[in-house]
Amino acid sequence: MAVTISRLYDKYADAQAAVRALEAAGVPHSDISIVANNSDSWFSPDKKVDRDGDGVDDRAEGAGKGAGIGAGLGGAAGLLAGLGLLAIPGLGPVVAAGWLASTALGAAAGAATGGVVGALTQAGISKEDAPIYAEGVRRGGTLVSARVPDVDRTRFDAVLNKSAVNLRERSASWQKSGWTTFDPGNMPYGADEVQKERRLYESGMRS
Repeated sequence: MAVTISRLYDKYADAQAAVRALEAAGVPHSDISIVANNSDSWFSPDKKVDRDGDGVDDRAEGAGKGAGIGAGLGGAAGLLAGLGLLAIPGLGPVVAAGWLASTALGAAAGAATGGVVGALTQAGISKEDAPIYAEGVRRGGTLVSARVPDVDRTRFDAVLNKSAVNLRERSASWQKSGWTTFDPGNMPYGADEVQKERRLYESGMRS
């Protein structure tokens, strides 16, 4: 039996590394998905993407390392080569590839639940955690999800835990500022808000 595991990352490069680690551990491309905030337009199909700062276009780099998970959105060349720009209710512009993004856009998820929340709960993520993951993407983060065999869950949890956001601490921080839950009817964060949020957690502060 397969289960779905998800993690939120403040830095896209950390999410990218998590996907590559999952693949190296044997998770098929078709069972991995990534959804990253693009409010600050870091990604464009016609410009170089170098989020890890190594001077190499991440999309070509990902394809070269076999990091492909784009099959769910119609691309099979690799994770980064298959990334596409989407608009998901409550999140605004995102860069995504894989099964979760496809489900979030599908009628099965239901717009009333908020695309990503509906897709996550449909896949087995708890109703408590799914809105936190969605809010994390709304605020500038990147979500990685994978369908893995239940018997191997502990091993793959350990793979994803590296550099991942502590979901309980993060949601508690938001709640101190009045946040209650993800609302797909809220305005997505703009570029300035996303940058402010990222700086907040890079500095180790809490709102």
